[in-house]
Amino acid sequence: MDDSISTNHNPQHRRDPPPRRRSWCCSFAVPPHSPENPAFSHPKPPRKPETLFKSFANSPQQTTRLGLVGRILSPGRVSPIDSDPTLQEPRVSVSLPSPIPDAHSQSRSEGLQNSRPGPERGAGEEGNLGVFDVRLNLKGKSGDTLVLELNSEVLSANSEVFEGLISNYRKSRSDFGGSSLCRIEVPEVEKLNVFRETIELMFEQDISKRLLKIGAYRSIDILEVSAGIMFTRGVLSCLRYLEAVPWSEEEEDKLRSLFNRYNFDEATSGDILARLHSLDSVHSQQTLARQLVWSITTCTNASARNELKSLVKGLLSKSSVYEKNYPDINKEDLYNVCQSCVDSLVSLFEEATGSNSNSKLGEKDSDKPLVERISKQVDNINWLLEILLDRQMAEEFVNIWAEQRDLIQMHENASAMVRYELSRVSAMLFIALGTRKLHCRTEVRLGLLEAWFGPMLLDFGWLQRCRKGLDMRALEEAMGQALLTLPLKQQYALFMEWFRCFSKNGTECPNLSKAFQIWWRRSFLRGSESCAIESR
Repeated sequence: MDDSISTNHNPQHRRDPPPRRRSWCCSFAVPPHSPENPAFSHPKPPRKPETLFKSFANSPQQTTRLGLVGRILSPGRVSPIDSDPTLQEPRVSVSLPSPIPDAHSQSRSEGLQNSRPGPERGAGEEGNLGVFDVRLNLKGKSGDTLVLELNSEVLSANSEVFEGLISNYRKSRSDFGGSSLCRIEVPEVEKLNVFRETIELMFEQDISKRLLKIGAYRSIDILEVSAGIMFTRGVLSCLRYLEAVPWSEEEEDKLRSLFNRYNFDEATSGDILARLHSLDSVHSQQTLARQLVWSITTCTNASARNELKSLVKGLLSKSSVYEKNYPDINKEDLYNVCQSCVDSLVSLFEEATGSNSNSKLGEKDSDKPLVERISKQVDNINWLLEILLDRQMAEEFVNIWAEQRDLIQMHENASAMVRYELSRVSAMLFIALGTRKLHCRTEVRLGLLEAWFGPMLLDFGWLQRCRKGLDMRALEEAMGQALLTLPLKQQYALFMEWFRCFSKNGTECPNLSKAFQIWWRRSFLRGSESCAIESR
């Protein structure tokens, strides 16, 4: 604060009161004495202001500390706050409304061209107000204050709220007397900058050009303030601008929240609502998800199929950011697709082993090599199994896979370069069981292991050479853990089968030594304890 300004407000330097108080500028760190700042002045208490509306908050963004800003460049200015004797004049205090009725489309551009900044004035010049006859005092929630001097005609022409406030003030002035300067307080403003920008738009000839510079995120904040003060021209301009530009997800969430709290004219906001909400969304999403899954399993382009699998799996995942409150695909639809893929796999192995000359393949797949077609169906089954595991719906698929007696029989007769594809499906189920992602009854786990443990031992060498994304160490560990979930008598038969295979083929078989040691310790070293328990 400079010395000249300090002199005006420090009684020790005031020997003779000057005829006029000097104007203050934006360098103040603390507001000067004024009727709007009772903490720094001691006037007689004015008549209790009337609160006309409910509380208003515009944007959830963090409030910027503004203090007192020296000027608003166009069309008004921040005023020196006078220490004048008109402290008992009527004052309007307003809390702007929360959600309001429909914002009607009516142009309020009259009188805007006549609003131009006038010369600054000192104390005692309220009789010569020029175009600045309204003092708007904005008080932020964090304690910041912004004072603007504006033209009442422009405010009244653009805002129904300010029109009513100014009219009420003038009626009160005619009853009680006082200055012609209309003072309006707006408390609890969450974002002072946004409120000021909204007021500035009242003096713009073309609001849309200004919104292009402001951007979509800020325009949503301005839309909320405009709706709160019933600034119809601002509301319509913001709606037209937001409808024409793309939104980020954050902007979409802000708009959705705003439209849930405010009712806008359907004729002007219908296009935005059409982008935010879809008709019959539950039915349409389930139908679309089912169609997408079917399309992917029948896709013939391998590169496109892999890309789409990743996309749709992410959309259907329970942990997806796109998860909604309603189901996007039901269990029955997924299992229908799974059963179709398993049936196609059976037909392909019948063709591979010569068991059935009547092929069920479509003409679009008949020109592909048999190995490629088998691999495609296995990829489809594993992809569907991942979705089922994510949704904790895979228990029934364990039963389906364990009961594939035809596939197990054809596995013995098929070529090694084809049959190992079946063990890729078994591997996913073994890993899910061993890592506690899949919970089944004892008889279901036993049926799966008795059916597919032997084929897995035969195909393990091929799986090592053609992994296709399979983690072999995780598979070995999970196989051992899955075996250990069975009763000890059933573990004995399966571990002895592994022992014979491993002693013959070595690394061509999975290494279950760790699980075998656990089974041995549980079966024999603690056998006396088990016998004691059984005898009791």
